[in-house]
Amino acid sequence: MVTLVVATTTDPASIGPASALLAMPGWHPGPPLQDATSFVNGEVRLLKLESRLVNQNHLDKRWEEETGESVYDVVFLSRHVASSERPALTIHPIGTPHLSEGEALPAGGKPGWAAPPNPRIGPWLRLLRTITQSHNLTPEFEVTLEATHHGPEINSPTMFVEIGSTEEYWKRQDAAQAIALLVWEGLGIGGRVPIGTWTSENSRSRILLGIGGGHYVPRHMDVVLRDGVWVGHMLSGYSLIMEGSGKSNAKVNGEDVGGNWREAIKVAFVTTKAAFPRGEVLAHIDNKSFKSWQRNAVTEFLAEQNIKIGKPGDFAPC
Repeated sequence: MVTLVVATTTDPASIGPASALLAMPGWHPGPPLQDATSFVNGEVRLLKLESRLVNQNHLDKRWEEETGESVYDVVFLSRHVASSERPALTIHPIGTPHLSEGEALPAGGKPGWAAPPNPRIGPWLRLLRTITQSHNLTPEFEVTLEATHHGPEINSPTMFVEIGSTEEYWKRQDAAQAIALLVWEGLGIGGRVPIGTWTSENSRSRILLGIGGGHYVPRHMDVVLRDGVWVGHMLSGYSLIMEGSGKSNAKVNGEDVGGNWREAIKVAFVTTKAAFPRGEVLAHIDNKSFKSWQRNAVTEFLAEQNIKIGKPGDFAPC
């Protein structure tokens, strides 16, 4: 099975790390795929596209049909945009589980859908922090997780690795080099031991499913960094649409709370479970991000679904 590393020539924060990665030894040309050129290094396939990444639906399936190679996981290299314009290096799973049929999809995906989160997310976040520190990119660049968001629709375990947050930083060669090194070391290219591969030896480990919080999920990330845990989907508060019933908060039951938040949690849990066979997925709730009636509704629903709630000390390290 192979890992797809995907970049686009339309994005300097994407093609920059890809070019830095291709400058490392061992690459040779691979088979073409529609508008893409590919390069091979061991079990890694680097694809250079000429269109937006969030629109590359079913890229894993298309690669398998074209080459006969089964795809193990996918890593997209991309730019990150933020109103703060703060320099950042980010990692996140993808999906649009909070959207309903008929809603607009400005950044790809599919209503009520999420890709299995790439198991490498947690270990690579910690590796990226080490790399940026050794290359003197911090504290200028923030290294952070992001909540689950955007497309493309894909079925393989997937993550985005991004450089933000303005054109000045998208073109930074030192940031591109750091991301290239993350991929090189993380995938074990050149004979190294890969980092963050989920195996049968990990089957009794616990995985964090983040619920609530802001886009950069700080309370979930604290656990990931401090306890060295595996990471599944992370649903920010804005992606959990919860509509009150008009009753006083003290009288609200979970069944009275409308919105598609239940469906979002279900999809996030099921796809996280699929990404970590035989692992135990625990919900980690950012309690302070919810009003009491929202928090009660969420915990009641999790109990109904037999989804256990974990506290920081409950997550075993990778």
